[in-house]
Amino acid sequence: MTTTQPVDALAEPVARVGGGWTASLALANAAIWVGWYGPLQILLASQAERFAPGAGMSKETMLAWVTGAGAVVSLVATPLFGALSDRTTSRWGRRTPWIVAGAAGGAVALLLLAGAGGLWTMAAGWCLVQLTLNASWAAVTAAVPDRVPRLQRGAVGGWLGAAQILGVVGGTGLATLGGGVGTGYAACAVFTLAGVLPYVLRHPDPRLPVTDRPVWSWRGFLAGFWLSPRRHPDFAWAWLTRFLVNLSNGIGLLYLLFYLRDRVRYHDPEQGVLILTAVNAAMLLATVVVAGVWSDRVGRRKPFVYWSGLLMAVATALIAGWPTWPGAIVASALLGLGFGVFASVDFALMTDVLPKARDRGKDLGVINIANSLPQVVAPVIAAPIVTYLGGYRTLYLVAAVIGLAGAVFVGRIRAVE
Repeated sequence: MTTTQPVDALAEPVARVGGGWTASLALANAAIWVGWYGPLQILLASQAERFAPGAGMSKETMLAWVTGAGAVVSLVATPLFGALSDRTTSRWGRRTPWIVAGAAGGAVALLLLAGAGGLWTMAAGWCLVQLTLNASWAAVTAAVPDRVPRLQRGAVGGWLGAAQILGVVGGTGLATLGGGVGTGYAACAVFTLAGVLPYVLRHPDPRLPVTDRPVWSWRGFLAGFWLSPRRHPDFAWAWLTRFLVNLSNGIGLLYLLFYLRDRVRYHDPEQGVLILTAVNAAMLLATVVVAGVWSDRVGRRKPFVYWSGLLMAVATALIAGWPTWPGAIVASALLGLGFGVFASVDFALMTDVLPKARDRGKDLGVINIANSLPQVVAPVIAAPIVTYLGGYRTLYLVAAVIGLAGAVFVGRIRAVE
């Protein structure tokens, strides 16, 4: 053990990370998103359509229950595993053990989900996927404030945002082209595990000395998950901004397959989802890295978040007002442009408002609840709107208003320009 280890593990990083480090971390991030979005975009909806008649409910309701249950697990898992990784003193570092264990567990869970025979086994399998992959994701995201200096985080966040959407496209593609539900899950499982290996094998994680680990107590551990908005207002406003924008996006994505089938009447809705995802990804990739680098150079975050949120709100409203295949393509392109800017710059903004270096994993886990909670709230909002309160037009108008609110609230953050 060297005397520099505490500095490596806990101090604010000052040395810029290289392209190889960023690329391998981005690949690990993409692999986790493949494990999530292959099921979310295609496979879970296909299973819901198959199992719903036997369960006496609509396919929309079944999908909402399953994804909602998984999101509840995610709400707990992300901050929990982030906090546990903060305290890990393994010889392989704080983050690496959780990245590997989570990805391996996620691969197994995806294979189990492929064998689901009804609502309960489907829900149990998806909950296990969320539990394990969130353990890996909490550690991957915590690596950024651990290793990346502040004025490089926009660029790194841009590459992670690009990896995220490539993971969504890759997961959708593997699920669609696999030839069936079982083979789709198997392909996603293999990629999820293989994708994290380059990072953990090539880039050793700084070890936390046992002497720097906080003294354990259940009371202190549980109390640490509450970050008072009064004491940390910038953290609270940043969290709310991310929550509302992700809720708007989650509402739109949840029923995309059904929207194309039942409202747009597209001839091949599964293929349509893949095409729209690819259009969205192409536009996102055109902006995500550029926006992050630009944000680093000008030293500002809030204007980027504001205008990206506004653009996404406009695109979502367009889906409501133009329910055609060309309308869906245009809206997907605009959403990709907006989310590309948001994904990179908002991530950098979040790391800039973290309260303590010692709790980076836990605090990022709390922030990432703003990604998971919308998965719980979105079905609660979406299902009754589609069924009873005006259908898809009303649904997407509501999503637009929510996203616009998220863009406005970023102005309340004081410590970041």
